[in-house]
Amino acid sequence: MKTVAELLKLKADKHQQVHTIASHQMIVEALKVMAEKNVGALPVVDNGQVVGVVSERDYARKVVLMGRSSVGTPVSVIMSAPVITVDTHQSVEKCMAIMTDSHLRHLPVVENGQLLGLLSIGDLVKESIAEQASLIQQLEQYIRGE
Repeated sequence: MKTVAELLKLKADKHQQVHTIASHQMIVEALKVMAEKNVGALPVVDNGQVVGVVSERDYARKVVLMGRSSVGTPVSVIMSAPVITVDTHQSVEKCMAIMTDSHLRHLPVVENGQLLGLLSIGDLVKESIAEQASLIQQLEQYIRGE
């Protein structure tokens, strides 16, 4: 299985940038960034440190259902914290286990306190499927004697 570092390199090749928001910014600002960048979550970064993650799910459950205003409420009120992170040495399989066990859809990648990327469950599932397809192809070639 690939490591997080290898997966981030593949994402970087597609020019994917990590978009963030600060905890003091208003929820409406986070929603605008998520809509503009077509992402479902943003790492919340204060003073260079990841302090949480805010997602569309957080908005639906903690703003809409609670009757809060997205204009006057800071991200810190609804972000998921403390944040679970991984480093670049973790395997895709380990990340999937963390996300499944913790019911997460987004996993920040942090190395030496620096945010390097954000993995989605979709990123991990795509990679897992690609690895399985490759293994099947290799086994079929082996069986055929190629």
